[in-house]
Amino acid sequence: MSSLLRIIRFTRSLAPLYTAVILASVLTAAAGLAVPFLIGHATDTVTGAVSGETPTSAAVRTVVLIAAGVLVAELFTTVVSNVGGWYGDVMSNRMRTILSVRYYDKLLHLPQRWFDGEITGTIVARLNRSITEITNFAKMMSNSFASMLITTVAVLAISAWYAWPLTLLLLIVFPVYVWLTSLTSVKWQRLEAEKNEQVDIASGRFAEVVGQIRVVKSFVSERRELTDFTQRFGSTDATTREQSSHWHRMDVIRRAFLNLVFFGIYVIIFVRTVQGAFTLGEMVLLVQLMSMAKAPVESMSFVIDSAQRALAGSRDYFRVMETPVDPRIVLQSAHGRADGEPAEAPVEPVPGAPVISFHEVDFAYEDGEDVLHGIDFHVDPGEKIALVGESGGGKSTIVNLLLGLYEPRQGSVEVVGRPSADLPLEQLRSRIGVVFQDASLFSGTIRENIAYGRPGASDEEVVEAARRANAEAFVLRFPDGYEQVIGERGLKLSGGQRQRIAVARAILKDAPVLVLDEATSALDTKAEIQVQKGLDELMAGRTSLIIAHRLSTIAEVDRIVTLRDGNIDEIGTPAELAGTGGIYAQLLDLQSSGDSRRLAKFDITG
Repeated sequence: MSSLLRIIRFTRSLAPLYTAVILASVLTAAAGLAVPFLIGHATDTVTGAVSGETPTSAAVRTVVLIAAGVLVAELFTTVVSNVGGWYGDVMSNRMRTILSVRYYDKLLHLPQRWFDGEITGTIVARLNRSITEITNFAKMMSNSFASMLITTVAVLAISAWYAWPLTLLLLIVFPVYVWLTSLTSVKWQRLEAEKNEQVDIASGRFAEVVGQIRVVKSFVSERRELTDFTQRFGSTDATTREQSSHWHRMDVIRRAFLNLVFFGIYVIIFVRTVQGAFTLGEMVLLVQLMSMAKAPVESMSFVIDSAQRALAGSRDYFRVMETPVDPRIVLQSAHGRADGEPAEAPVEPVPGAPVISFHEVDFAYEDGEDVLHGIDFHVDPGEKIALVGESGGGKSTIVNLLLGLYEPRQGSVEVVGRPSADLPLEQLRSRIGVVFQDASLFSGTIRENIAYGRPGASDEEVVEAARRANAEAFVLRFPDGYEQVIGERGLKLSGGQRQRIAVARAILKDAPVLVLDEATSALDTKAEIQVQKGLDELMAGRTSLIIAHRLSTIAEVDRIVTLRDGNIDEIGTPAELAGTGGIYAQLLDLQSSGDSRRLAKFDITG
């Protein structure tokens, strides 16, 4: 139950709503307890009239008043229970909001390594399932627990007043029934976890397939994907059968025990009535009270079932919430600043220091062999540096380290003379503009995507960025111009158009350091020329780190760093490296010979 208590602590701002729901439950329970007394009194009145002990006219007036009392109690119960239901709905929705926002906030601050081992769709499925189960249980408990508790305590007290053996039997049935129910918990939750794992994997794959539906269709993989999806969900059938068999087998034992105990309770009530210890009205009162006591016990199975689902969901939820975040991240509330500007006072650059420095950096993505070995180079203010090497040589890994997505295993990375490990990531990344090979656009409008790094930018600034990125012409051809919705990941745009929007986004961010990670490698020649014009505009006056794609671009940089198997092979100007016989010289020779197949392994074209 510790996880559920953590949920309550997480959502303590909902205390007024919890109180309102519980108060409604208390009033509903109190009104419900009045009904058996009223009906018992009516029974005695009718019995007296039938036996001639009470005048008929007086009995009629009494039973009419009693019926009116029952009506008032039931109307009161109807109104108050619905008021409590309204508060319960609001509470449940607010709890969903709080838990979802905190989950999302946590995800946004988790290190990149965590995402490397997760499937996007599974993360989303876990969010939906876990929080739904938690909020459903919270709503059910707040609506019924107080009522159940009050009803049980009142029934125990009243039955003790009339006949202590009834109370004794009830005191036995409650803990034994709960104990029998709890015996199912360990196995049930283990099987539930197995089902959740398969459902989460299937749901994650479902989201991937929908996001990559063109690939699925082009490779005629619909049947294979459907088969895998079916098998995942189908595997839960056997688990459910085992789980349900275990649960209902235990339910037979629980309810049989309950039936035996209540057999004893009813025997006591009926025998004592025959013996004259109870009036007929008192017998009716006690039978109704026992029925009211029995209902919470019978509903205990549903309560514990919901609790177990909520426990399983809360464990998945807190497994994510307990994942350590990068200590350099400045955690902010969901209502914190969202304008892309640093939340803390900016760290000033060290005068005269290189803009970027790598000092003897070793790095491995997983425990094992390093993919970078002793990387050591620097980039001075305004300098353009190209990273060149075979595919898999470590070029993109260097960019990932610069952006703080990973930490070096050994060595250090410095930005503006400060160790990146000492810079809040928000400030580090605010200094760097990036254009990736994949434009990575969002499903909103063109304007929203250009202004993603500066949501508060004016329309004039957005238009100017698009113009400088050589994007304005095609944007204005859309019916809605900058308000054109471009679809998920910008699917309504061509590759060249997406990249020019990405370049405009980097221009508008106006960061002093620019990283181009193979920004034109996926484009045809015409689109590449158009995007390159935007990139040239973007690089003007900035310190640039370029993962090279076009040899013509490499020829215009200040220095080239060549990489081979995660090691720096050479550093020098294009002219210096052209005659050394190293990687860059080989690329020039391959271009001259037109050997495109060997060029391809370097991700380089002419």
